Amino acid sequence: AAPAGAVAFGVKHTEGVSVDVLFRGRAEPEAVSGAGTRWPLDEGTALRFSMSRASSEVNDNKVTVSFYAEGGKPINQAGVFLTGVGISLDVDADQDGVVEKNSPNKASWAWGPEGHGAILLVSCDKEFP
Repeated sequence: AAPAGAVAFGVKHTEGVSVDVLFRGRAEPEAVSGAGTRWPLDEGTALRFSMSRASSEVNDNKVTVSFYAEGGKPINQAGVFLTGVGISLDVDADQDGVVEKNSPNKASWAWGPEGHGAILLVSCDKEFP
Protein backbone atom coordinates (compact mmCIF):
# COMPACT_ATOMS: atom_id res chain seq x y z
CA ALA A 1 0.00 0.00 0.00
CA ALA A 2 3.04 2.28 0.02
CA PRO A 3 3.23 5.00 -2.63
CA ALA A 4 5.81 4.79 -5.43
CA GLY A 5 9.22 6.03 -4.37
CA ALA A 6 8.73 5.36 -0.66
CA VAL A 7 11.75 3.81 1.08
CA ALA A 8 10.83 4.34 4.75
CA PHE A 9 7.81 4.82 6.98
CA GLY A 10 6.89 6.18 10.39
CA VAL A 11 3.87 5.49 12.60
CA LYS A 12 1.84 7.65 14.99
CA HIS A 13 -1.10 6.39 17.04
CA THR A 14 -3.50 7.55 19.71
CA GLU A 15 -3.06 6.55 23.33
CA GLY A 16 -5.61 3.70 23.25
CA VAL A 17 -3.78 1.79 20.52
CA SER A 18 -0.67 -0.39 20.64
CA VAL A 19 1.29 -0.83 17.42
CA ASP A 20 4.07 -3.31 16.67
CA VAL A 21 6.26 -3.44 13.56
CA LEU A 22 6.89 -7.01 12.41
CA PHE A 23 9.91 -7.66 10.19
CA ARG A 24 10.38 -10.74 8.03
CA GLY A 25 13.09 -12.94 9.52
CA ARG A 26 12.92 -11.45 13.03
CA ALA A 27 11.25 -13.40 15.82
CA GLU A 28 10.33 -10.41 17.99
CA PRO A 29 8.22 -7.43 16.89
CA GLU A 30 9.37 -3.88 17.60
CA ALA A 31 6.92 -1.75 19.60
CA VAL A 32 6.05 1.70 18.25
CA SER A 33 6.51 3.96 21.26
CA GLY A 34 6.54 7.46 19.83
CA ALA A 35 6.60 9.62 16.76
CA GLY A 36 9.88 10.30 15.02
CA THR A 37 11.11 6.74 14.53
CA ARG A 38 11.39 5.60 10.93
CA TRP A 39 11.77 2.08 9.60
CA PRO A 40 12.94 0.85 6.20
CA LEU A 41 10.11 -0.15 3.92
CA ASP A 42 11.09 -3.75 3.20
CA GLU A 43 8.99 -6.50 1.66
CA GLY A 44 7.38 -8.59 4.38
CA THR A 45 7.22 -5.75 6.92
CA ALA A 46 3.82 -5.55 8.63
CA LEU A 47 2.08 -3.48 11.29
CA ARG A 48 0.01 -5.09 14.05
CA PHE A 49 -2.57 -2.91 15.84
CA SER A 50 -4.29 -3.83 19.10
CA MET A 51 -6.49 -2.20 21.71
CA SER A 52 -6.71 -3.34 25.33
CA ARG A 53 -9.96 -1.59 26.22
CA ALA A 54 -13.29 -0.75 24.64
CA SER A 55 -13.77 2.61 22.95
CA SER A 56 -15.91 5.33 24.49
CA GLU A 57 -17.23 6.29 21.04
CA VAL A 58 -17.00 5.14 17.42
CA ASN A 59 -13.68 5.90 15.65
CA ASP A 60 -12.08 7.38 18.77
CA ASN A 61 -8.63 5.92 18.01
CA LYS A 62 -6.37 6.32 15.00
CA VAL A 63 -3.14 5.00 13.46
CA THR A 64 -1.34 7.16 10.88
CA VAL A 65 1.48 5.84 8.68
CA SER A 66 3.73 8.39 6.99
CA PHE A 67 5.80 7.40 3.95
CA TYR A 68 9.18 8.94 3.09
CA ALA A 69 11.35 9.08 -0.03
CA GLU A 70 15.14 8.81 -0.16
CA GLY A 71 16.62 11.65 1.90
CA GLY A 72 13.65 11.76 4.29
CA LYS A 73 11.29 13.80 2.12
CA PRO A 74 7.64 13.09 3.13
CA ILE A 75 5.58 11.59 0.29
CA ASN A 76 2.15 10.73 1.67
CA GLN A 77 0.18 9.47 4.66
CA ALA A 78 -2.38 6.73 5.22
CA GLY A 79 -4.59 6.40 8.25
CA VAL A 80 -7.12 4.10 9.82
CA PHE A 81 -9.71 4.89 12.49
CA LEU A 82 -10.31 2.18 15.10
CA THR A 83 -13.16 1.35 17.43
CA GLY A 84 -12.51 -1.11 20.26
CA VAL A 85 -15.48 -3.33 21.07
CA GLY A 86 -15.76 -4.91 24.52
CA ILE A 87 -17.17 -8.44 24.58
CA SER A 88 -18.04 -10.26 27.77
CA LEU A 89 -20.02 -13.37 28.61
CA ASP A 90 -22.12 -12.34 31.60
CA VAL A 91 -24.15 -15.02 33.33
CA ASP A 92 -26.20 -15.71 36.42
CA ALA A 93 -23.21 -17.57 37.89
CA ASP A 94 -24.59 -17.90 41.41
CA GLN A 95 -28.05 -18.81 40.10
CA ASP A 96 -29.88 -16.07 42.03
CA GLY A 97 -31.79 -14.73 39.03
CA VAL A 98 -29.46 -11.74 38.50
CA VAL A 99 -26.88 -11.50 35.72
CA GLU A 100 -23.78 -9.85 37.16
CA LYS A 101 -20.71 -8.70 35.24
CA ASN A 102 -18.40 -9.00 38.26
CA SER A 103 -19.76 -12.11 40.00
CA PRO A 104 -17.05 -13.80 42.10
CA ASN A 105 -18.39 -17.19 40.96
CA LYS A 106 -18.01 -16.42 37.25
CA ALA A 107 -14.63 -18.15 36.88
CA SER A 108 -15.45 -21.39 38.68
CA TRP A 109 -17.97 -24.22 38.76
CA ALA A 110 -19.47 -26.17 41.66
CA TRP A 111 -22.09 -28.90 41.24
CA GLY A 112 -25.12 -29.39 43.50
CA PRO A 113 -27.99 -27.47 45.13
CA GLU A 114 -25.61 -24.83 46.51
CA GLY A 115 -23.52 -24.87 43.34
CA HIS A 116 -22.59 -22.03 41.08
CA GLY A 117 -21.29 -21.51 37.56
CA ALA A 118 -22.61 -21.31 34.04
CA ILE A 119 -23.48 -23.94 31.49
CA LEU A 120 -22.56 -22.98 27.96
CA LEU A 121 -23.81 -25.11 25.09
CA VAL A 122 -22.21 -24.43 21.73
CA SER A 123 -23.51 -25.73 18.42
CA CYS A 124 -20.49 -26.69 16.32
CA ASP A 125 -22.09 -28.93 13.72
CA LYS A 126 -22.26 -28.20 10.00
CA GLU A 127 -25.88 -27.29 9.43
CA PHE A 128 -24.97 -25.51 6.21
CA PRO A 129 -21.93 -27.22 4.63
